[in-house]
Amino acid sequence: MIVGIHQPHYLPWLRYVEKIARSDVFVLLDDVQFTKNGWQNRTRIKNAQGWMYLTVPVLDAFGKPINEVAINNQQRWRAKHWHALQTNYARAPYFERYRELLRPLYDQPWESLCECSIHALRVLLPAIGIQTPLVRSSELGVAGGGTERVIELCRTLGATAYLTGDYAATNHLDVATFASSGIELQPQRWEAPVYRQQFPAVPFIPDLSIVDLLFNEGERSLSLLSRRESEPAIAESSRG
Repeated sequence: MIVGIHQPHYLPWLRYVEKIARSDVFVLLDDVQFTKNGWQNRTRIKNAQGWMYLTVPVLDAFGKPINEVAINNQQRWRAKHWHALQTNYARAPYFERYRELLRPLYDQPWESLCECSIHALRVLLPAIGIQTPLVRSSELGVAGGGTERVIELCRTLGATAYLTGDYAATNHLDVATFASSGIELQPQRWEAPVYRQQFPAVPFIPDLSIVDLLFNEGERSLSLLSRRESEPAIAESSRG
């Protein structure tokens, strides 16, 4: 059984979602320290100038675990994000199909960044066709840190393999410790697919938020997402 592990991210990029799709169980590492200027509270979408951030503003997050980070609702981020999605994807082939799926996310006054991000994942994954169970690390009762904690999380879930980035050492993993654990390190080995995007005058931008793929490709999203390095990329970037 393959286990993937990652911090919960807001409307995550394609590589993140492909890792979920390839895992038998995916652990949302919600009790590790929040990373300032990382991807836990922001994502990228395409616009007429190239790309833009959608950032969820947070309150006093320094040193706190992700599941204790509060959203700063003094800023009108929900209205701004929904406006940006409508403005930049209104002409996308599948925007109308999925807009009501996402619209409630921006109606609810979220207090917790973690709850907002996980809710969005639980809405988006089934729409793409991904049924991988999501579990929170905070609910598994596994203490510690670093490679040892990753191994114990995998053991708790009965993993035979851990899905990591292409270069385990850059993910702060002790490869030797993993080798002695009996759990296989399985690199993701994935490249972002080429697919139709809005604003064809702007060059194709890989690995944007999953909503960019979903609004543009609809039911084809999972098959495009699941292509591996050895598979030829589709030549459809000029469409739409």
